Amino acid sequence: MLTANDLLQLSSRGIRPEEVNQQVEYFKQGFPWMNLEKSATVGDGIVRFSKEDLAGHIGRFESRRSSLKLLKMVPASGAATRMFKSLFEYIASGEPNKESNLFFSQQESFAFYEELNAISGDSSTEVEVLKHLLGASGMDYGSLPKGLLKFHNYSSGARTPLEEHLVEAAAYASDGKTARLHFTVSPEHRGRFEDLVNQLIPQWSSHFGVDFEVTFSEQKPATDTVAVNMDNTLFREADGSLLFRPAGHGALLENLNDLSADIIFIKNIDNVVPDHLKSVTIEYKKALAGLLLWILEGITYLEMRLRGELKPSLIEEALVEVKTFLGFEASEDFKQLSLEAQATELLKILGRPTRVCGVVKNTGEPGGGPFWCQDAAGNLTLQLVESAQVDMSNASQKALFGEATHFNPVDLVCATRGCDLIEYRDMLTGFITEKTKDGKSLKAQELPGLWNGAMAHWNTLFVEVPLETFNPVKTVTDLLRPAHQNG
Repeated sequence: MLTANDLLQLSSRGIRPEEVNQQVEYFKQGFPWMNLEKSATVGDGIVRFSKEDLAGHIGRFESRRSSLKLLKMVPASGAATRMFKSLFEYIASGEPNKESNLFFSQQESFAFYEELNAISGDSSTEVEVLKHLLGASGMDYGSLPKGLLKFHNYSSGARTPLEEHLVEAAAYASDGKTARLHFTVSPEHRGRFEDLVNQLIPQWSSHFGVDFEVTFSEQKPATDTVAVNMDNTLFREADGSLLFRPAGHGALLENLNDLSADIIFIKNIDNVVPDHLKSVTIEYKKALAGLLLWILEGITYLEMRLRGELKPSLIEEALVEVKTFLGFEASEDFKQLSLEAQATELLKILGRPTRVCGVVKNTGEPGGGPFWCQDAAGNLTLQLVESAQVDMSNASQKALFGEATHFNPVDLVCATRGCDLIEYRDMLTGFITEKTKDGKSLKAQELPGLWNGAMAHWNTLFVEVPLETFNPVKTVTDLLRPAHQNG
C-alpha cells in the first residue's frame, strides 16, 4: 500500500505509482526464462566477412559518412571498485594474494605508476602504497570510474579510456568535420569528466582537424526500481521512505532514446587499446556501419515493394530477407495469415530500430552470447542472452547455452530511425537479485539489459569480429596484458 508520503517521493523522482505496482508484481511472479531454440552460428544468424566483404562495407561507409550524423555512445558511469577487489582484500587482511603479488612484481608497467610512486615514495610498505592508490587521500582509484583512470602509457604521457575513446571517435564517429561522442556518467563524477574533455579537445581537434562534440547524461532517477523485503512487501528505510536502487545498464535505454543520429556506435568504456593496436577495431567499426547502411537500403526497397502489388512470391522473398538480415524467422501461424496481413506485419518488422552486433569467438569469457530464441507467438528472433536469463536447471536449455560459438563483447552499431525505443523493450526479461541494506536482506530488480531485453524487438544481425577487438579491463592486472602495453 502506497502512503501519501510514498506518492510524494515517487512524484519527486518522476515515477508513476503504477510502475511501482508493476515492479512489485514482477517480484511476486518472477521473470520467465528465455526460450533458446539454438545458438546463432556463422551462416545462421552470424555473418563472417571475407576480405572482399570487409573492403566493400568499409568503402560504402566511407562514401556515405560525410552525409551522415554519426555518434558514439559510451556507458561510463560504473565505478572501478571491482577492478581492485584483490588489492582491497590485501589492505583489509594484510595478507598478499596472487593478484597483489603480480601487481607489485610489474608495478612499473602501469600507466599510473609514476604518479603513484611520486605520492608513495620509496619507503612505503605495499599496503601503504595500495592505500595511496585506492584511498580518497591519495589517487582515489578505488572509487573513480574506469573512464578516468590512467590505462595506457605514451611518450607524451598516460591516457585514460576517455581519451582513447576520443581518439577512436575521430576515426569512425566523424563525418569529416565533427566527431560526436556521448558518455553516460554518474552525477558525482560528471564535473571531472567534463574538465578532462575540455582539457583534451583542443589538442585532439588540432591533431585530427575535426571538431569534437562531446555530451554527457546521467542515469535518470525515474528509471530506479523499488526494493522489497524477502516476502515482497515494500522495503522501507528507517525513516519510513521507500528504498530505490539503480536498475542496471538497461536504464540507459532512456539515455539512448534521447540521442539523435543516423548511426550510433555503442562500446564499453574499458574496451580500448593503445594507438598501435587500434587499426583492426577501426576497420571493423567502419565495416559494421557499412553493412548496416546496406541493410537499411534493403529495408527501404522492401518497404516500397510491400506497399505495392502483393504476390505470394514477394511475401516469400521478404520472409527470406528478414530472416537472413534482420534476425526474424516467421512462425507457421504467421505464414497462414492472408497476404495483406503478412505484408502489414512485415512492414512493422521493417520499421523497427536496427542493429548490427559484433561478436567474437567464444573463449570462455563470462557473459552473454547470440541465440535464436522463440517468442510468445512462435517466431524465432536473434537475441543476445545472458546466463542469468536461462533456466540452468533445464538440461536441454543449459546444453543449448553451452553450445554458443560466440560471445557478446558489447560492439553495437545502431540505427534507431526515430523510433521510441521504449516500445521495443521486452519488460519480461528483467532480473531479480538479492542484496542487503543495513543488515537486512532485500530483493532488487534490474531492467532488461541495454543490449539484451532492452533491444529484444530490434532487427538484429550478428557479425564475427576479431578477438583482438575485445580487450576489457575487469581487474587491474588486465592492464599488464600485451593489448594494454604500449611498446
